[in-house]
Amino acid sequence: MSQGPTAALLAWYDRRGRDLPWRATTDPYAVLVSEVMLQQTQVARVVPRYEAWLVRWPTAAALAAASVADVLRAWVGLGYNRRALRLREACAVVTREGWPDDLTALPGVGAYTAAAVGAFAFGRHRVALDTNVRRVLERTGGPVVLSPPPGRAAAFNHAAMDLGATVCTARRPRCDGCPVRAWCPSAGAVAALPGRARRPRPRFEDTDRWVRGRVVAALAVGDALPAVAPERLDRALAGLARDGLVVRGRTGWRLP
Repeated sequence: MSQGPTAALLAWYDRRGRDLPWRATTDPYAVLVSEVMLQQTQVARVVPRYEAWLVRWPTAAALAAASVADVLRAWVGLGYNRRALRLREACAVVTREGWPDDLTALPGVGAYTAAAVGAFAFGRHRVALDTNVRRVLERTGGPVVLSPPPGRAAAFNHAAMDLGATVCTARRPRCDGCPVRAWCPSAGAVAALPGRARRPRPRFEDTDRWVRGRVVAALAVGDALPAVAPERLDRALAGLARDGLVVRGRTGWRLP
């Protein structure tokens, strides 16, 4: 064959890669914002919020100087409000001390986010193992088959993410449209994940996370607290207070 699997993947990405705003920058702050927002949140939902965020707070220093309440108001709807606080705290560290060599030293930055920011912003030779990339590597045979070539770690990670999100999907992989099909030992063999019996999941509206989100959203716009069972509301408020997301003042609960 005229090219190997990694070259085929990158050529496919050059033609078919998703056009996402955070892929047009190597600014580590902008990359970090995108990665934190994308944690368990759909890409289509993140794009406009990411663009608006960078207009309001274009630098790490600008975000670090923002009030907690303003940051939480801007985050409403993205889920897991603690991520917004950790992002602000990370930007405060960067503003004081600069970007550390070990990015996991920043608040809220784990191994995946550090690898992603390292590859996309600093050109480090890293594979950012999100769910999609991990699945692609597991099915294709791992780094023996696919690995980032020198100088193209960012493109490789974006390509593997796109392949997992749009072609090598969890339940219905489209092997006929896969650029690395010729080298993949799983090609045509993974029609869908086994249909294991699943435990019924509670409705999102019945979870504490839903109540927490509604409390923060209400306080952000000055609305009344959500009308839920008192014990659920008390539990949510206590947890939010422990996490530094709400405080109780003389007139009631408010954002910090």
